[in-house]
Amino acid sequence: MDIIISNASDKPIYEQIVSQIKNLIITGNLQEGEMLPSMRLLAKELRISVITTKRAYEELEHEGFIETVTGKGSFVARKNVAFIKESQLRVAEELIQKAVSVAKSSGIDYEELAEILRLLFEEE
Repeated sequence: MDIIISNASDKPIYEQIVSQIKNLIITGNLQEGEMLPSMRLLAKELRISVITTKRAYEELEHEGFIETVTGKGSFVARKNVAFIKESQLRVAEELIQKAVSVAKSSGIDYEELAEILRLLFEEE
């Protein structure tokens, strides 16, 4: 699994791990039932604390992306990927709606807001 941690990012390390694993699942690079590296192995590979990987895995499990079986490890949840993507789309729509409201109340026109969105999207 190819996860890249950036110390320059304003996101905490566990959030970087969570978002990258979610992306791997949603794009199909990690399949349902596929085993994830152990928390210890991932921590060693990324040169971070096991506590950080534990927090990331707990977050992923809480959100339904992975399932952990005691003594066996963590696996990509057997959940409909389309449902997960739809759920994430709903979250994005809510955040974009907030941005639209702020833009309208601040006199920012559609073209300016669209340009900001395009730049931010390309930046990631």
